[in-house]
Amino acid sequence: MTSIYDFSARTLAGEEISLKQFEGQVLLIVNTASACGLTPQYKGLEALQQQYGGRGFSVLGFPCNQFGAQEPGDEAQIAQFCSRNYGVSFPMFAKIDVNGAEAHPLYKFLKGEKGGLLGSGIKWNFTKFLVDRTGRVVSRHAPTTTPESLGKEIETLL
Repeated sequence: MTSIYDFSARTLAGEEISLKQFEGQVLLIVNTASACGLTPQYKGLEALQQQYGGRGFSVLGFPCNQFGAQEPGDEAQIAQFCSRNYGVSFPMFAKIDVNGAEAHPLYKFLKGEKGGLLGSGIKWNFTKFLVDRTGRVVSRHAPTTTPESLGKEIETLL
């Protein structure tokens, strides 16, 4: 059976890493963008990382330019934006597609595990997938769901 630990992804720094290194952690996997009306959610995502990171939790950010071309920068620009504007300390990965033929294999898997209200496709930036310590995708949250509202669900999984 496939799990999230079977995938790898390239970081903003260009390093290919296996998601197996996150085995045993609760994860919040989010497709992000720097020029979106929802971009201020980075603040809430970082707050979750700070609050729960020491207890076996991590946010994983995956920039995507498929929605309104709202992530136009390259990896260096994305890293600088996230650090300068939101103090992002959680792992950020290289820009990927989340829909279509070129969708990253991880996102094909996530969408297959938890469809959305309007089907499996990702509808916009900041769609969130919560993964338990065993690698099971337990929930999917709409872009408008604030990171702060996920605290109780994260606590339950920790």
